[in-house]
Amino acid sequence: MPNTPALVPDLAGKRVLVTGASTGIGAAAAQAFAAAGCRVAVHYNASRDKAEAVRAAITGAGGEAHLVHGDVRSSATARAIVEDAAGKLGGLDVLVNNAGGLVRRVPVAEIDDAVFDEIVNLNVRSMVAACSAAVPHLRRNKRGNIINVTSIAGRNGGGPGAALYASAKGFVSTFTHGLARELAGDNIRVNAVSPGVITTPFHERYSTPQILEAMRATIPMARLGTAEECAGTFLYLASDALSGYVTGQIVEVNGGQLMP
Repeated sequence: MPNTPALVPDLAGKRVLVTGASTGIGAAAAQAFAAAGCRVAVHYNASRDKAEAVRAAITGAGGEAHLVHGDVRSSATARAIVEDAAGKLGGLDVLVNNAGGLVRRVPVAEIDDAVFDEIVNLNVRSMVAACSAAVPHLRRNKRGNIINVTSIAGRNGGGPGAALYASAKGFVSTFTHGLARELAGDNIRVNAVSPGVITTPFHERYSTPQILEAMRATIPMARLGTAEECAGTFLYLASDALSGYVTGQIVEVNGGQLMP
């Protein structure tokens, strides 16, 4: 991504943690923040080599990036990740809760407690714990931004076998509204990015070519999106200059597939 400090000058020097930043939307967001002059903590769990590649891309372009590691399915670990990032960055200005996933497609009749816990811990518990841990750091600054990542599935119920994932993302959206109200008096804005069908490892893992084609056919722009096409929305929501009167919003990035 081209260097963009002139486009969002108020982001230069901001300390940003992006969870799930080794691939896909998280990687694109981390690199976009770095290109805007932010100091970035790149979180990963299993994909250290890919996280290293993201860090190398950032530092190779003259930016600053630090790796933070941990499995966000544990709320204690999610909190520790925030503290690790804040320690390495000397504080925190922006939290991007991107870590999440479908886990696997499961018909409702086959959902058991183990599947429920895995999907909810990954998509809900992690986000709540990270927000809780970040708030004291943002309050210390007397301002800040939290950007959660939800999904078009949170509005339309998702594809085959994704009802539980979609419901978890619905929780993320509702929590975003509630937290925005709670923190508005602290000058902390809380918003969410809601991607549609984006060509990332998520769909490589969980969606067949037939499923992707069926979804593509419902998109007015007649194509799938890219992770890079989501990145600008994160910069917009993190910039007080660009979106200072925007809070509690779910910003759809979906090629027109859903127009709420």
